[in-house]
Amino acid sequence: MRVSWDEYFMQIAEIVKTRSTCLRRQVGAVIVRENRIITTGYNGAPSGLRHCTEIGGCERERLGIPSGQRHELCRALHAEQNAIIQAAKIGVSTEGCTIYITLQPCVICAKMLVNAGIVRIVHKGEYPDELSRSIIEEAGIEIVVMD
Repeated sequence: MRVSWDEYFMQIAEIVKTRSTCLRRQVGAVIVRENRIITTGYNGAPSGLRHCTEIGGCERERLGIPSGQRHELCRALHAEQNAIIQAAKIGVSTEGCTIYITLQPCVICAKMLVNAGIVRIVHKGEYPDELSRSIIEEAGIEIVVMD
């Protein structure tokens, strides 16, 4: 049986997340326009910088910071951020695109997705961030949650 487009791109996002260098959680993202992949991203340290595995562990874990809080203390960029940044680097617009993410976006990523012109978010997994949901809904972005 042939998979739907949503299933297809989410499977690709699952593969993308295997490149993640985060010790806490691996997340993948795929930005798509008209059923064509524009960019991908996974969570990890900025290009050329050491990963948490190379610096002795996760600072957030060491400090006992719960998931969904104090994002500024993380070395990593989120998958959605890396996908948007990649589009900017190669000069491709994300206006009108769909993003597939293996986890619900945090509030920081939600705001970036709004300003990047993303019109549809398909995600798996829940993230403890109600403000994120309310911003996405207020912006009129379609949200699809996959099992």
